[in-house]
Amino acid sequence: MTIREPSDVDEFDAVLNENPDSLVVIDFYATWCGPCKIMGPKFIKLSNEFTSVVFVKVDVDESEDIVSRFDIKVMPTFIFMRKGAQIVN
Repeated sequence: MTIREPSDVDEFDAVLNENPDSLVVIDFYATWCGPCKIMGPKFIKLSNEFTSVVFVKVDVDESEDIVSRFDIKVMPTFIFMRKGAQIVN
């Protein structure tokens, strides 16, 4: 499965709107973050294993508008959404 990497809030919202009934897993990461580098390959593996799930990566340094919406303070942060609502974080 392809991991989506929206560059702005409009692209992010489009991903959610295109997949209203799917589970969406969002990985908020930073390129300089050691734990993010460890989790990155695992996130890719999960995206290949669970093809009905939509996987999204958001670079916290490049997408401040998305980051502020979810009040992300630490990385990595994983958020699970369905029907446009957060179900687990």
